[in-house]
Amino acid sequence: MDRDTYVEKMKAKIDEWNAEIAKFEAQTKAAQADMKGQYEARLAQMKTQRDAFEAKLREARESNEKAWSDIREGMEKAWKDMSSAFESAMKR
Repeated sequence: MDRDTYVEKMKAKIDEWNAEIAKFEAQTKAAQADMKGQYEARLAQMKTQRDAFEAKLREARESNEKAWSDIREGMEKAWKDMSSAFESAMKR
């Protein structure tokens, strides 16, 4: 898969995460006071993970072809780690 296709694929996943974050924000606003702190903590974690991956995605977009293969390997690992953590946060 070439860089542009890969970047677009990852951007689509970030868009999905943004939709999930928006839903979670709505739930946070509606939560009872005792649960609100927990929702806010999870929401902050999800946003941090999304922001970190967006930074990696920007790095990939701006890389030259030679650096792309190295960056892609790092992105694959980061993607797996962040996807797992993001999904775990959504389940809690």
